[in-house]
Amino acid sequence: MVPRAEFDSYYGRPVIKAPSWSARDIAGYFFLGGLAGAGSVLAAGAQLTGRTTLARAMKVSSLAAVSLSTAALVHDLGRPARFGNMLRVIKPTSPMNVGSWLLSGYGPAAGIAAVCAVGGRLPRAGAAATAAAAVLGPAVATYTAVLAADTAVPAWHGAHRELPYLFAASATAAASGMALVLAPPRETAPVRCAAVLAAVADAAASRAAKRRLGMVAETYREGRAGRLLHGAELLLGAGAVTAALAGRRSRAAAVAAGLALLAGSACTRFGVFAAGIASAEDPAYTVVPQRATKEPSGGPGPVPATARPDGREPPQSTD
Repeated sequence: MVPRAEFDSYYGRPVIKAPSWSARDIAGYFFLGGLAGAGSVLAAGAQLTGRTTLARAMKVSSLAAVSLSTAALVHDLGRPARFGNMLRVIKPTSPMNVGSWLLSGYGPAAGIAAVCAVGGRLPRAGAAATAAAAVLGPAVATYTAVLAADTAVPAWHGAHRELPYLFAASATAAASGMALVLAPPRETAPVRCAAVLAAVADAAASRAAKRRLGMVAETYREGRAGRLLHGAELLLGAGAVTAALAGRRSRAAAVAAGLALLAGSACTRFGVFAAGIASAEDPAYTVVPQRATKEPSGGPGPVPATARPDGREPPQSTD
């Protein structure tokens, strides 16, 4: 019998083309969009509960974040006109098109809410804009997960069920961190609870994604992505614990916890981005999982999820 062929590469080239996105621009866009969207939700909650300083701070930070996020996206596109071209049609099946419309609706709402909060005028218009930004905020914070998972990149597409939850948790952690930095401790009790929940949810979603990915999860554990995601877990855990234990009594502790949460959220987004690029550049992560699902019945059987064609054992994980 002819021995089973072992895949090594496709003429020494990747099977799929890695995204040409800039890590600084697009991973930064992921992070800042999440910060803005979740921040608007916190701002609306703070306004409803009479936490005026917290509400104003989150409205301003959300406006700044969405402005920087849009600037990063336009910079990666190369020409501002390309962003406008995406608004020429409405295509619900395209995450990029839907995201462009989301930003176009969310940005002005966040801007009006922030201007009215700072100026103290037009309270009804400000309240309406705050509500609109809060409604669109969750979609702005998480649609980038759908955008990434809709590609052929193995580390993103294989985790399409978990990425939206991971991005939502990361966005909540970032917004909670910003609130702890900017608002007085007397107004941040709900924020501290949100920070703890976000840290737990981030860790749970990350572990669930790694379990589903099988051998592709190596890209989340090794190299630059592994370092970033491990750092994210440590920073989010430390920030949540510090916020819960000392954030109420000490302003300095609250600021330190907030900065740790912001840094941890950024590490999550940049780590996921790096894992996707690494999985696209290695042909094994595309071919081996696909071949495992295409084995005919009666054949040699599926390739184990942790097996690599070069015989190298993947690193063991405690996840």
